[in-house]
Amino acid sequence: MGNMTNLIQDVKPRVIVSAYVEAPFDIALKTFKKNNYRLISLEENARLRMQEGKDAYCSKNGNWVKEDFIYVKGKGVYLSKNFPICENPEQATACHKNIQEFYLTNEQVEKSLEDSILLSRNANDFEILTSDFKNNKITNYAFGEHAEDYGKFLKEAEIKNMPILFISFRDKPFARKAWFGSLDSRSSFVSCGDFEDGGEGLNLNFRSRGVKN
Repeated sequence: MGNMTNLIQDVKPRVIVSAYVEAPFDIALKTFKKNNYRLISLEENARLRMQEGKDAYCSKNGNWVKEDFIYVKGKGVYLSKNFPICENPEQATACHKNIQEFYLTNEQVEKSLEDSILLSRNANDFEILTSDFKNNKITNYAFGEHAEDYGKFLKEAEIKNMPILFISFRDKPFARKAWFGSLDSRSSFVSCGDFEDGGEGLNLNFRSRGVKN
């Protein structure tokens, strides 16, 4: 019998294909659709960063993701996977251009909270230890079955905690698009700054990341 030759697969196929656009949010979504991409979710973004490594462009630079922050005065701030901003991108972008919040109807609030998790009742910033991602309800909701692995990935990148940052409540419920922060000394996801403090809006040329499998 002849000698056996081992086949060693040293390069694996990429699971996630991704691209980004630096444009107002409504334009970015149109560009993605035209090129058969869709806006990336927090879970997919975490997987992409683990796939590409901590020094990759997608890890060192933040971007808008699918999820929305839902602010309801008297109840709290929620992270939602029902996306009122993605369903109304032109309207939401126009609101920010006019330095106004994207306010929600009662029906939009109800739909948004159907698939959501409470982040904070008082909109106070807080941090989640990366060593606790496996057991934390918020990281499990945001990152799904990859929560524990993403926590380990951040920990290996010497990031000990993930801040979650908020703005103040308004008199009426409103939505803010979630921004998935870069891997510098931390990895945050935030609802961008208050307009009066010069905060970022959907109308500006910030980065949106698209994905296709």
